[in-house]
Amino acid sequence: MKAVHFGAGNIGRGFVGLLLHEAGYEVVFADVADALISQLAAADSYRVHEVGETPAVRTVDNFRALNSGSQEDAVVAEIATADVVTTAVGPHILKFVAPVIAKGIAARAAGLAPLQVMACENAINATDILKSEITAQWDPAAGDLAAAAVFANTAVDRIVPNQEAGQGLDVTVETFYEWVIDRTPFGDRQPVIPGATFVDDLGPYIERKLFTVNTGHASAAYFGFDAGLEKISDAMADQDVAADVRAVLDETKELLVAKHGFNRDEQEAYVQKILGRFTNPYLPDTVNRVGRAPLRKLSRHERFIGPAAELAERGIVPEALLGAMAAALRFNDPADAEAVELGQILASSSPEDATARITGLEPTHPLFPAVCALVTEAKAAL
Repeated sequence: MKAVHFGAGNIGRGFVGLLLHEAGYEVVFADVADALISQLAAADSYRVHEVGETPAVRTVDNFRALNSGSQEDAVVAEIATADVVTTAVGPHILKFVAPVIAKGIAARAAGLAPLQVMACENAINATDILKSEITAQWDPAAGDLAAAAVFANTAVDRIVPNQEAGQGLDVTVETFYEWVIDRTPFGDRQPVIPGATFVDDLGPYIERKLFTVNTGHASAAYFGFDAGLEKISDAMADQDVAADVRAVLDETKELLVAKHGFNRDEQEAYVQKILGRFTNPYLPDTVNRVGRAPLRKLSRHERFIGPAAELAERGIVPEALLGAMAAALRFNDPADAEAVELGQILASSSPEDATARITGLEPTHPLFPAVCALVTEAKAAL
């Protein structure tokens, strides 16, 4: 079995690539980072260091690496004979990898089983985004795309912090991970990936992860940045920050229980597990890394506005989430391009225009006035 995986960075090597390797796939990493690809191509193996209560070291071998920019033809040829294609490149990069995937699908020989495509990104229904981009590139003369490939959405969860200098290809990750895959597109050809969980309805799992893990992690980052703390574990050791994060997750828990029918006790156990992960002292994650890209995190269907808007629509004022948004608006890391852009939007726009531009909320939405008030305060503090 062969898998082509786009994205040879820490998540690609330390999470998706690892699980594909352990499932018995030969993994072909594709990336445009030439130095990284050259390093991978010259290596026989690398190690994944899992840190936490049950630490372990796992060795990954039986892989190859190609530059998807300068070696596009070779990547197309690999996709043409692959069983699986996965990505871990970031949602905004999917449009750039879609053309080569489309070419690879078109190059597959008649009679091959459909290529199984899964985007493993921190975004809701990322595979749908990738499929849309591939469809836009698809030449009908190549045949029926639906017969040549199947596309399955996934929900992925593993904290992979900034890596220590000198680790080379080795990756340090937390012990916990979750890869949930929608089984319904596969029919009777479901891939065998022992480390993954296959479900019939992925939507609730995507939102549970996004509105608990991602919302909580970003909240810890912004509250921690406000408090002048460096690491996420330091932030969660601060009683005030921990209480603020807990309050945020209490609000999202109420939404998830009401909307998806999750058992309240089970959701509370999930929240406790997530909070425990954030306190892991073996993960040197910083508030600046986790808080980067605040514009994306404050967008309409992301980890803050998404659940807060739904709570507001249910007549609930999401006080804790609004507090996290206020902290996000104060995130002014000059090394982060989106934080700089956020500051520019706040400085150059009216509160109403800035709110609409940053959050995508309509002025008539019940959450809009409260967020606009936060934006007004953030402008005044500049």
